[in-house]
Amino acid sequence: VQLQASGGGLVQAGGSLRLSCAAIGRTFSSRDMGWFRQAPGKEREFVAAISRSGANTKYADSVKGRFTISRDNAKNTVYLQMNSLKPEDTAVHYCAATRILPLSIVRALEDSYDYWGQGTQVTVSS
Repeated sequence: VQLQASGGGLVQAGGSLRLSCAAIGRTFSSRDMGWFRQAPGKEREFVAAISRSGANTKYADSVKGRFTISRDNAKNTVYLQMNSLKPEDTAVHYCAATRILPLSIVRALEDSYDYWGQGTQVTVSS
C-alpha cells in the first residue's frame, strides 16, 4: 500500500490543522493505522493510532485531549485533527499502516508498521 500525507503547514500557537493520509490500494480497511512525528534532532515518536474499523484509538500523553485520529474507509483516508497546537508540536508528521494482520489493535510501536508515508511538515509559531 502507498501512503500520501498532506495538510501540514505553518500555524500560530493555539491554532488547528487537519492532516490527511490517503492510501492507494484496496486493502486500506484491513489495516491498522498510525501517526508519528519527528522533530529536529529528536527520534521519531508515536502520536496516535486507530484500529482498522475505527472503533479503537490510542494517543500519546502529549497530544491527548488536543488531537483526534479518525478514518474513512470508503475514502481510504486517515485523518489527524490537531487543535490547540503548541510550538513543541513542530515536526514532520508521518502516517503509517500495518500489513494485514489477524488481530486488529491500536499499535504505538514503530516496528508494528510496515508502510510509511513521506511525511508532512507542521510548524507552530509562538
